[in-house]
Parts: sequence; structure tokens; C-alpha cells
Amino acid sequence: MYQQKFVNRKEELDFLNERQKTDLSEFIVLYGRRRVGKTELLLKFLENKKGIFFLASTEGDRQNIKDFSRVAGRFIGDENLGALEFDGWQGFFEILFKHKAFDAMLKKQKIVIMIDEFPFLIQSNKDIPSIFHKIWELIMKKENVMLILSGSAVSVMESEVLDRKSPLYGRRTGQWQLQPLFFSHLKEFLPYSIEELAMTWYVIGGIPAYLLRFDQNLSFWDNIKNAILKKGAYLYMEAEVLLNDEFREPKNYKLIFNAIALGSNTLGEICNHTGLDKSMVSKYLDVLKNLHIIREEIPVTASRKLKKRHYFISDPYFNFWFRYVYPNRIDLEAGRTEEVLELIKRDFSDYGGPMFEVLIDELIRTKCILTHFSFSEIGRWWHKDMEIDMVGLCDTTKEIVFIECKWQEKVNARQVLSELKDKAKSVQWNNEKRIEHYVICAKSFKHKIAEPDLTLIELNDLGKTAKK
Repeated sequence: MYQQKFVNRKEELDFLNERQKTDLSEFIVLYGRRRVGKTELLLKFLENKKGIFFLASTEGDRQNIKDFSRVAGRFIGDENLGALEFDGWQGFFEILFKHKAFDAMLKKQKIVIMIDEFPFLIQSNKDIPSIFHKIWELIMKKENVMLILSGSAVSVMESEVLDRKSPLYGRRTGQWQLQPLFFSHLKEFLPYSIEELAMTWYVIGGIPAYLLRFDQNLSFWDNIKNAILKKGAYLYMEAEVLLNDEFREPKNYKLIFNAIALGSNTLGEICNHTGLDKSMVSKYLDVLKNLHIIREEIPVTASRKLKKRHYFISDPYFNFWFRYVYPNRIDLEAGRTEEVLELIKRDFSDYGGPMFEVLIDELIRTKCILTHFSFSEIGRWWHKDMEIDMVGLCDTTKEIVFIECKWQEKVNARQVLSELKDKAKSVQWNNEKRIEHYVICAKSFKHKIAEPDLTLIELNDLGKTAKK
């Protein structure tokens, strides 16, 4: 059944603990997509420490200040603080820092002040970055405090808090973008085989809130049915909720997501699928890129100026939802869950192929596999009708690594290697002096072969080499 669980985050906790132990005032910015576990991380960090945790709302300054003052009043043991009226955020913090009880605490140890969902304050008042700039400079900067501003709206945190044009720019003493959990952590949520864990990652990625919705007593497919496909289930509506939170008019964004999820990856293909004009689609894609929901790709060896780009959905859950839930909502609303589940089962090997590539790409970038290579660039390569799943480049050593991923059992490694070498001849990059390596990843191989510059990675290897 659904249970609260805190997994890993050692690196993040170490970072926060180190900043908390310094002799200086600290201003930390923590951000990451919704449901990635920021609030749980902050609360875990606050255990056994003196601090104030405040979750902001969209109700405006007056209500947020009133709520914050109540929380602060309880913290310092003065309930009357919550009954006072303040003329603004600066006035509130001036009173708090002058309070005898709070001042006494500051003299004993560093006090942590956390404001979670900081973008909600900005949403209600665009002057919030300027206001908190003043609060930091005039009130907190020389005090024994650790201020943490946290937010799920990545674009807002980057533009209004971290960007060079923000009044808060240069004030932070540290920042951290919280990422989904590594693939290796999925086994701490579910007692599945390595293949089932990979399939789970293809569906919901490493988002803790989603993993907790999968019942460890149910099979993978039963969890798909109960947690995602059933009307009213948390993950049945989660994509709608997130889009409605992020966009005022989500309809066209949904059309674009659906087009990409079903294989329309170029601007022209997306326009043809959605019926929207090119300028409108380009504008929407730019918004989605800035929100880190969509990623764009060019061949890894191409010039950054290349205009023809391919677009992909970055998040596994969004990818799965728009491929299988969104286009089948009529059937799902009518209770035909089993029929949709059978459709997904028939198609899942096709869906799993590209997702296996995404998983391998993540494991390489996070130094879980192929750790003996140091890549300056890594990405897909294509030219006309030829495509290589991944090509890694190392400018200093002139090494180039060609990688093919096969979501299949008993792969003929020699045949795949032969085809890969043929395609590699067309990749233009330091052709006269490069050192070539080849990597083939698969569920399993029919026969293992050994060659000096060849690495074979089976699915079972991923569980052994993944980052802890």
C-alpha cells in the first residue's frame, strides 16, 4: 500500500548540512520539478535543527505574512506574534529579528528559515525578489541564519531568483537543482526484477511521489492498471493537474505533447499532427523548453546553428501519459480499462525501445556506466536515413564511442556491431586521428563476443553498476 518513504538524497543532505555548519550567514536556492521531493528533503534536513519551515500559498502577501507570523510565533514561543498586523514582509522580518526570544536563539546556533514554493509569493507580487533582496541585505546578511528559498516552478526560480537580471542575483551562497532519483533507487520502492524496474522507470521515471503510488504487493501491470489507468487514480489525472497549474490555456500544449509522444519529432511533423501553424508551435516549444519539459536535439556532431531539430518529452511519466492515457480517455472514462491495458501491453516493446536509450543516456551522464570515458559531448546522431542511438565524443583524447541500444532478448551482438561500424563510417569527426570504441546495450545477448574496442552491457549489469 501507499506509504511515505525517504530514499537516498545523501549528496543533497550533505550539501545542506555543510552550509548549515559554516560560520557565515547562508542564502540557499533549492529548486526542481513538482513531486521530485523538495519538501521531504527540506523537512528531513530540518530534523534535529532549530528552524522555521513555511509553505507559501497564492493567497497574497497579507495572508502569507499572517501565516508566516503564526508559524514563527510558535517557533519562538510567542503566540502573540501571529496576532500582529505587519505593513509588509520587511516589517515582519524586522520585528522577528528584534524579538528577544529569536535574538537569543541566534546567539546560540544558526537558525534555518525555509520558504517552500517561493514562486507563489512572486505570482501574487512581482516585487517579491526586490523585497527579499532588501530583507537579505538589511536584516539577515550579518545574522546567524540560513535562508532557503525553494520552488517547483523551475522557470520562475531561474528567471526571478537566479538570473543575472534578478534583484536577488549574486546574493545566494549556494544553489541546488533537485533531480529525480537514480534508476538504482527504484529497487528500494519495489521488489521487482531488473526488467520490471526498467519498465517502471519508462513509465514514471525517478519521481518519488509517483513511485510511492505503486503498490509493492502488486505486479507491474496491475500497478499500471490501478495507479494510472483507473479513473480517479492519482496518476490518471496528475498530468492534467500539472498542465493546468502551469498554463492558462493548456489545450494546444496537450496537442503538442500528444504529437511528440506518438512519434512526431520535427517542427513540420508536429504542425501536421496538431493542425497548428508553425509560428504558434515554435512559440509553444520555446515555452516548454524553458520549463525543461521538452528537450530539443541536433546530431551530436552538428553545428549549434543547425535549424532542423528534433523534439522529445523529457519526463517519462508525461511521455507515457500522452502516448497511452490521453488518446484513450474516452475508453478509460467508460471503464474499459482492461482493453486499454491490453493495447499498452501489445505496444510496450515499441515504447520501451526509445526509453531504453533514454535510460542508458542518463546512466552514462550520471557516471553509472562507461565510467572510464570522459565525454565532452554525447547525444544522438543521424544523417539522411542513418541513425546511431548515441555517440560520445572526447575532444582531448580524440576518442569517439558509438552506442546502440536494443530493448530485446538474445541480441546478435556480431550483427549489430557490423551494422554499427558501417554507420560509424559516415560520422564526420576527426576521421583521420580518432580512436573508435563501440558499445552495445541489450536485455541480453545470444552470444557474448570479445573485441578490443567493444563493450557489451546487458540489462542485469545495470543493477550492479548503477550509482548508489
